[in-house]
Order: sequence, then C-alpha cells, then structure tokens
Amino acid sequence: MSKIPRPLPLNRDFDAPYGACLAVAPQIARLLAPNPGPFTFKGTGVYILGGRDVAVIDPGPDIPAHIEALTVALAGRHVSHILITHTHRDHSPAAAALKSHCNAKTYAFGPHRDGDEGAARVEEGGDLDFVPDVRVKDGDILECDGFSVECVFTPGHTSNHMCFALREERALFTGDHVMGWSTTVVAPPDGDMAAYRASLEKLLERDDHVLWPTHGGPVRDPKRLLRAYRDHRAEREEQILSCLRDGVSGIPEIVAHLYADVDTRLHPAASRTVLAHLIQLQDENRVRQNGDNFDTL
Repeated sequence: MSKIPRPLPLNRDFDAPYGACLAVAPQIARLLAPNPGPFTFKGTGVYILGGRDVAVIDPGPDIPAHIEALTVALAGRHVSHILITHTHRDHSPAAAALKSHCNAKTYAFGPHRDGDEGAARVEEGGDLDFVPDVRVKDGDILECDGFSVECVFTPGHTSNHMCFALREERALFTGDHVMGWSTTVVAPPDGDMAAYRASLEKLLERDDHVLWPTHGGPVRDPKRLLRAYRDHRAEREEQILSCLRDGVSGIPEIVAHLYADVDTRLHPAASRTVLAHLIQLQDENRVRQNGDNFDTL
C-alpha cells in the first residue's frame, strides 16, 4: 500500500483580532474578516498596501460588519486599485461595496468560470457576480503611489487565480495558491492539477522574500514551503497510483484510505483533489477510467 506522506512545514500559529487593521510590514496592513472555517482558517486576510494612496487585495466576504470595518480602516485614504486573486466568495464579494464607497476600479484576471458552481460548493463557492473593471495578465505592472505591483498568473486552484507581488518589498500575495497553514484544494472542472503544479514551479523560479497568503500568517521561507508543496503533490500522485495497483479504484475508497486521519467534513474537497490528480494522470495516458473506477495503464 501507499507510503505515509512526509509532513509539510505548515504554520498554524496565527492569531489576529477581527475588524482591526494592523500594520504587518512597512507598506502592508491587514484586516481579518470574521469568517473562520475549514477552508478559510481564521478568516480572510484583507491586505492594504501603501500609505495614504493604497491598493486593497481581496476585500473579502459580503459580511456587513466586515465591510464596515474595512470602510473605517480606509477612512482618510485614497484607494487606487482593488486587486482580486480569484473569485471565491471569501475573496471577492466585498469588492462591490468597496468600489461603491471609494470609486476605485477592480483588477483581476477575469470572472468566475461558468458551470463551476457545483464543484465550488466543496469550498466557499464561486462569486458569479464579479466582473473586473480591468483584466490583468501575467507580467502586468500596476503603478501605484510610491510602490508597484506585478501580476503573477498562477492558475490551478482556480482558472483565474492571480498572485500579486509588491516589488519594492519582494513580497508575494498568494491568495489560495499557497497557504502556509494548509494544502490547497484543486477542484475540477475549474481547478486543474497540472496547471497548479506548473504554477508551483513558476513560483519556485522567483526570488520572493516572503509570501502573504489570504488565509493565515506569512511564509518567511518561501522556497522551503514551495518545494514541500511540490513534493507533496508528487507523493499524493504516487499514493493514488499505488491504490489503483492494489485494487482500490473508486474515488470514495481512495479518499477513505488516503485521508483516514482527516476530518470527514473535508472529504468532499479531498475527493475533488483526488479527481484532479486522476484527470492529470488520464491526460498523461497513465490511467484510464472505467465507469466510476480507474485503472493504471
């Protein structure tokens, strides 16, 4: 049977008050939304970059108390950019209220993929109402007041996932692509395992000093965690292949075997990630599907 995967260097030591805007670096402040959960950890961390003229990354969920706290945090400041890493409902919905309040434009790769709502329910669901004012692509540079932001396209968790790099600090805001407290769910049809793994390799080629995930605290040793994420995906793939070789060929049975020590509330999400691995393996002609089961080739 499959080997037990090596432990990831995760950090769950994170504590921040809800509704308070706290400086976490010279040009970075964070406001934590009160939406804790199995996929959001302690909640959505909204990042505010700059001093008086600012950019906001992932305004967060549509929770009135959170939107009020965000409005208070931005009082006396001019918002020049609203940046969206991706369109799950814990990241983008508050952009509408913020945009109305401050008359700023939203920037993102694009809207949520049509037809993905069923798969997205295993997490926080898709924000189907969001359409960016400005569509950005990989390598775009957004010039702000006293700082600049590079757009780093990282599809995989979702097809429209974009990281944002504060170039002056060599700090990368990774949304849900990299989360220091947990692995990332890759849920087809919008989630794509091959794209996700390629995006990890892309970040490994960069020289960022710190990663700021939307959920949880900063990652101070990016390459160590990125390598561990990469190796974890390779180990999961080999575990799935080992299950198939041993006759464990249905996704529910694979999940029960590989995630026996994981809260069963997370098993639906694990099932989608196992499916993402199997789709990649099928595309590579390494497995084939027979009804609800899979076999190695």
